[in-house]
Amino acid sequence: MQISEKMTPIELRASVGLAGIFGLRMLGMFLILPVFAIYAQTLPGGGNHMLIGLALGAYGLTQAMLQLPFGMASDRWGRKRVIYFGLLLFVIGSFVAAYASDIYMVIVGRSIQGAGAISAAVTALLADLTREEHRTKAMAMIGSTIGLSFAASMVIGPALYQVIGVPGMFALTGVLALAAMGVIYAVVPDPKVSHFHSDAEATPARLSDVLRDKQLLRLNFGIFALHAAQMAMFVVIPFALRETGGMPEAQHWKIYLPVMLGAFAIMVPAIIYGEKKAKLKPVFVSAVAMLLLSQLLMTVLIRDFWGIVMMLLLFFIAFNILEASLPSLISKIAPARAKGTAMGVYNTSQALGLFTGGVAGGVLSHYVGEWAVFAFGSVMSMLWLAMAASMKTPPAVRTKMYHLEPMTVEAARELSRRLTGLQGVMEAAVDVEDGTAYLKVEMAGWDEDNAVKLIEGGA
Repeated sequence: MQISEKMTPIELRASVGLAGIFGLRMLGMFLILPVFAIYAQTLPGGGNHMLIGLALGAYGLTQAMLQLPFGMASDRWGRKRVIYFGLLLFVIGSFVAAYASDIYMVIVGRSIQGAGAISAAVTALLADLTREEHRTKAMAMIGSTIGLSFAASMVIGPALYQVIGVPGMFALTGVLALAAMGVIYAVVPDPKVSHFHSDAEATPARLSDVLRDKQLLRLNFGIFALHAAQMAMFVVIPFALRETGGMPEAQHWKIYLPVMLGAFAIMVPAIIYGEKKAKLKPVFVSAVAMLLLSQLLMTVLIRDFWGIVMMLLLFFIAFNILEASLPSLISKIAPARAKGTAMGVYNTSQALGLFTGGVAGGVLSHYVGEWAVFAFGSVMSMLWLAMAASMKTPPAVRTKMYHLEPMTVEAARELSRRLTGLQGVMEAAVDVEDGTAYLKVEMAGWDEDNAVKLIEGGA
């Protein structure tokens, strides 16, 4: 077995193309976030903050409901076919929201947008088009693109609002989704063979194991709480910035640009330190504590412009560190053959958090006041901090995958046993149906040469 250090041109093309799909879709999804609440208030029915929150979070509910079914459907009806269908739903939802005459039609449009839940199908297609040893690198490209798209949305959204307004931004979102369909057709290769990949796709057979894992449940609650706090916050932050700073919403990019740059500047060395020094848990728990602090202080500083700006910086430092470290923690903790299922539950928890945060933010700001939105975020963060502080220190491991030639179940069991006995191999799982050997290994000093020899020999 020859392990290539570099991606092939097809793998690189597939990775860049599918990262672009995620980027275009997420850019369109989050462009409206910094300005939507102010626009929604001008619509019939938009004076009710509950409906503003529901409109913001509605896509999260339909996305959570359909994400895993779309991934399973792609196994049966084809990856690209399901992705085209999901993007088409997203386009329809975008234009419904763009031409909405009241808040209720915006909610309908946002719900249709979320129904185009293609994340699992895109991930499965990426797995079809990349070799096992390069899949983690390809997934990292997608993760980086999503993070950059979100940061860009926070800066570009307010500037675009001045030029084309929120209806124009919804229409632009639809155009970006159409462009994504073009990327799928013209850039992303067709897979020679599509089959199930347990590292990239969810399977019902392993769902109960993932849902019973207390360590994974802590992380799933974490991503739920993080995005609930984020979405609730944006029900009230645009109003607070305008009212306390006298700054029109089209100028809010002047706040978000330095905030996002500062947050990224601190996030990168924090993640590198956590991974390289095996200190991911202290970095992670510190970020959760920082999230809690930002929410607590925001309850009393929501009427102070510079207080809001400083708490936004604190929030986004924590947000970026947690967004980057949570998938890494899932990968380290999840059983080797259940990684795809664990990530599927994680992504569903994230979408449910977006929905819950939008609704909670709307209800609390409408009936109680702006401070209550951050009290909600504080409670969620406090619960998460208790869970994070008491979780087991994640092992300093990484996952390696190798393609297997066809073998019997008995030979697979023997190969798994022998791989587990190698120096530095913490876990080995050989999946005959998937045709892949999954190894969790120490970060350095493990016996890769002998692992490759065993895999080449079949047992």
